[in-house]
Amino acid sequence: MSALLKLTGVETYIGRYHILQGVDFEVPEGQTTMLLGRNGAGKTTTLRTIMGLWQAKNGTIALAGEPIEKLATPDIAQRGVGYVPESMAVFSDLTVKENLVLAARNGPLDDAQLAWIFGFFPALKKFWLSRAGSLSGGQKQMLSIARAIVEPRKLLLIDEPTKGLAPAIVMSLIECLKEIKRRGATILLVEQNSHAARELGDQVLVMDNGSIVHRGEMAALAADVPLQERLLGLSLEAHQ
Repeated sequence: MSALLKLTGVETYIGRYHILQGVDFEVPEGQTTMLLGRNGAGKTTTLRTIMGLWQAKNGTIALAGEPIEKLATPDIAQRGVGYVPESMAVFSDLTVKENLVLAARNGPLDDAQLAWIFGFFPALKKFWLSRAGSLSGGQKQMLSIARAIVEPRKLLLIDEPTKGLAPAIVMSLIECLKEIKRRGATILLVEQNSHAARELGDQVLVMDNGSIVHRGEMAALAADVPLQERLLGLSLEAHQ
């Protein structure tokens, strides 16, 4: 299967700290690749570097064979890359509607796409004209994800979307991400929830100290508790 995204020798510094230390991996087109690792391993830095929010000092990042490591974040987004940060970045002073209008870079909101999003996240329809800052944490996460998928994306970079969410919302989110993949999107997903990782992951990458230390099938890692404990310090179940 061809790689939609490929990182080769990527190194990223934040101030004097050498965070990514030669990251190499591929994300197969049409699949969901999990990016796992202990806290501080470099997972969020990897997503932010791909998105151009932090610049790689060395190495290459290719999207569909084209280098993007020197591009600005808006130009990367224009190439069909969506990003859902862990911080649930929404515009608090704007309404839910206004947040989504801003995210629809290529024209007016599509009614069919909105109806599809509301099917998974009905709270967004209920609070359509409410300020985003008044939403609960779970509702803000729904809005953050909706912003990333309000238009079709080639690649979605998603950072711990289930963190702090109620189980019912987590299940809706899992079904939403499955449907996004069925519609043809490729997903690179940082996630600590073991159920979400098992349900969503096709491939898995494990980071430690700023580099990739394991790559393989998610199902194989999920079945190997000793390997999980060696790579992650704990079993996947303990990360719930």
